[in-house]
Amino acid sequence: MKFNGSYLAKPGEIKRKWYVIDAEGRSAGRLAAVVSRILTGKNKPTYTPHVDTGDYVIVINAEKIKMTGKKASQSFWHYHTGHPGGYRARPWGELVKTKPEELFRHVVKGMLPRNRLKYISKLKVYAGASHPHEAQQPETLEI
Repeated sequence: MKFNGSYLAKPGEIKRKWYVIDAEGRSAGRLAAVVSRILTGKNKPTYTPHVDTGDYVIVINAEKIKMTGKKASQSFWHYHTGHPGGYRARPWGELVKTKPEELFRHVVKGMLPRNRLKYISKLKVYAGASHPHEAQQPETLEI
C-alpha cells in the first residue's frame, strides 16, 4: 500500500537564498512582518515547523525607516542594566537616530516564534546603503 503523506523538509535538503531589502520609506512593522516570514521559511512551499527552512535577509537603510502614528514618541525600548534602580526606557524616535539597526532587529525578533530555531541569526541589518555580503550574491527583493 502506497502512502501519499505530507512532505517534511530535512535539514540537509534545504537550499538557502540571500535577499536584500531596502527599508527606506517603509513602515517598520509591515517590513518586519515580511522579513520574519522570510526568516522562518513560511514563504516557501517546503515550510516545515520543526526545521529551519528560512532564508537570509539583509536590510539596508535602516536609518531611513518610517514610524507611523505616534510610535516615535509613545513606544519605548525597555531594558535593565542589571544594577539596582537600573530600569531604562528610551523612546523609539531617539533610538532611530542612535541605533537604527538594533531597533529594527528588536521589532523583527518580537514577530519570530520563541523556540530553539534561532531565526534572528539569519537577519543582517545595516544603517547605510552598503553591506559586506556581496560574495553571497544576494537578490534584491522588492516589497
